[in-house]
Amino acid sequence: MTDAIKIDVWSDIACPWCYIGKRNLENGLAAASADDDAPAVEVTYHSFELSPDTPVDFEGDELDFLAKHKGMPRSQVQQMLERVTGVAADAGLEYRFDLLKHTNTVKAHELLHFAKEQGRQHELAERLMAAYFTEGRHLGRQDELVDLASDAGLDADAAREALESGRYLDAVRADQAQAAAYGINGVPFFVIDGKYGVSGAQPAEAFAQIVRQVWSEHREPADVDA
Repeated sequence: MTDAIKIDVWSDIACPWCYIGKRNLENGLAAASADDDAPAVEVTYHSFELSPDTPVDFEGDELDFLAKHKGMPRSQVQQMLERVTGVAADAGLEYRFDLLKHTNTVKAHELLHFAKEQGRQHELAERLMAAYFTEGRHLGRQDELVDLASDAGLDADAAREALESGRYLDAVRADQAQAAAYGINGVPFFVIDGKYGVSGAQPAEAFAQIVRQVWSEHREPADVDA
């Protein structure tokens, strides 16, 4: 049996392009899954903090944060957010930057590692990103994270204990160290089979094409052996 394609995704739940990239990847994989020789794919999400120095309770809105962080006038930031909102809409996502609560994301990343151990990482990643970008939930607060973990099918008490213990922080740091080793300085970033790097929120069609190509490479040795 041909080994599955492994896609490792570095992303931040507070990265608007990461949620778009996630949805485009899913749509691309769905398209490829309809092939007669459908690729087998395993997707794993890894931690990346775009702004690790952000306080849990940031005073101001997303416009304030980006204007300060990027040194851009608010009018230019507003145009940028409108563009991102339009791209998100094309991917089927309804971004609400007017509701968004900017925060530190390290605890959300710790929770994603807990979810990975429980086999619910994909469900939690989706729930966190939807909560952050479309519902205005505060993902820096433990109670909010526990509620969202429960939404994703995780045990609330176990999720709270995982956050309070901090035992997944080393796993977050290991992901970040691996990103640095790969030279990743922006997300989303997709590493396919540990040898191909794809940067940015590519269109669904591009992801479908990539996995089809890599799947054909997986199949070649089997064809030769036959």
